[in-house]
Amino acid sequence: MIEFMDFGFGKLTRKELGELNPLVLAYIGDAVHELFIRRMLLTSTDTNARKLHSEAIGHVSAAAQSRSLEKVLPQLSEEELAVFKRGRNSRGASVPKNAQTLEYRRATGLETVFGYLYLLGDYERLVELLRKTAEAQKEDYIN
Repeated sequence: MIEFMDFGFGKLTRKELGELNPLVLAYIGDAVHELFIRRMLLTSTDTNARKLHSEAIGHVSAAAQSRSLEKVLPQLSEEELAVFKRGRNSRGASVPKNAQTLEYRRATGLETVFGYLYLLGDYERLVELLRKTAEAQKEDYIN
């Protein structure tokens, strides 16, 4: 079983998660994804903090997440796909200058899934999807 910190707050139920604004789930998912990428880079790269930060940005940008989604989307369960769509279709978030609207919405959907799984406490599935996303990004970088 994968251990993952919930900082003592515990897990949320599916009902509680369904009542949260999907942008709140994406907010948490963004932080979880960023931490995963930083930890992965720390393990695989021997460099300074500035270079680590630059490389991390390449992984967590809306464009990178949107591209990696192509590999991950077919592997989502029905429940995860519904959560993804809630995040992707949510309104209220402004699109950053450096992102296209479609990429940003798709990235928001993916982050919503990450946040959902984290708050649900399904850490094994969360890490599985985070790793698949990172692998897809690595393949994209090589090609």
